[in-house]
Amino acid sequence: MGDVIASGAGVYAQPVGLSDICLNHRDATLPLAGGVSHFNAYRIIASQYGARIFERIVPLDDMGRFVDGLSEQHQKRLRQQMVRAAMVPTPWVFSEGKKWDFNRPAIMGILNVTPDSFSDGGKHIDPERAIAFGAAMAADGAYIIDVGGESTRPGAKPVWEGDEIDRVQNVIHGLAAQGHIVSIDTRKAAVMRAALDAGAAVVNDVSALAYDEEALAVVAERECPVILMHAQGDPLTMQQNPSYDDALLDIYDWLEARIAHCEAAGISRQKIMIDPGIGFGKSVRHNLEIINGLALFHTLGCPVLFGASRKRFIGALTQVEDAVERLSGSLSVAQMALDRGAQLLRVHDVVETAQILKMWQGVKDASQMPPNL
Repeated sequence: MGDVIASGAGVYAQPVGLSDICLNHRDATLPLAGGVSHFNAYRIIASQYGARIFERIVPLDDMGRFVDGLSEQHQKRLRQQMVRAAMVPTPWVFSEGKKWDFNRPAIMGILNVTPDSFSDGGKHIDPERAIAFGAAMAADGAYIIDVGGESTRPGAKPVWEGDEIDRVQNVIHGLAAQGHIVSIDTRKAAVMRAALDAGAAVVNDVSALAYDEEALAVVAERECPVILMHAQGDPLTMQQNPSYDDALLDIYDWLEARIAHCEAAGISRQKIMIDPGIGFGKSVRHNLEIINGLALFHTLGCPVLFGASRKRFIGALTQVEDAVERLSGSLSVAQMALDRGAQLLRVHDVVETAQILKMWQGVKDASQMPPNL
């Protein structure tokens, strides 16, 4: 079978056949990213020159024989992806003894201290009000509070780093002083430094540390967890004409390359989370392709963040123009992401998302229980 897939093709093992139930007989299912969703097969994809040249669903029981028939190069890559697909990510350890071991999905609450963010711009520009709102999100179920001082909505213009620091520094300090885990949503190294000094524990960069040439060094030096997001273009132009040969595979390859770049700069893969970047240089169709194929990203061996809250594609599918009114669509797609193994949901509506997360987790946990005989 070695010549079934051309030697120069890229190969991918996407977990499919997702289920609530862990079957009791050997090799029937595997836990997706070590969580409570299980899968029973892989979609093997081969791509060359931007086109898929091979695609087949292979049950878990048959994967060993299938992979053995491929070239040595493809065997090595697929086996690595298979190990990572079922692997629990390495825990993140924060100060004060806090540890996130990724055995349960969590919520990241969005706190925009900006005048122009797409759905809540200007609401939390006052530091005291922002701190109170962040603390309330934590009380409502947000594990991480994501503080941002520059809007990255489509069409947004860059903000000078000094202004961005002024917006976020006191808010981060106030929340961290209360014991909350805070991430800084920024593309700029100077803002990262100021935020980490103020008590932020995580860097969340929509450019995957590619916008500012000093950002890699900051994260490597501080040894803090970092979230690498994919975006095509910058916020000012990204939605003008997004284009991909194959959105799912192109984004996967780009994130894989960024992870390798970060590792070469001294950032441990164990400190990296990835975000496919819903709405950042993507059409409605691109976003849907990412959601449907989200389980593939677990084969990169990093936890996955999913952020679709109130975004424009939800409005396009539901004909809801006002972003604030897109709650039902946001919750629906959040549950889809949970089913596909997402470990972190970045959302505006924490109370409602926490409720669906509790229900989802309860049902999933119950599905793992053996029947009473």
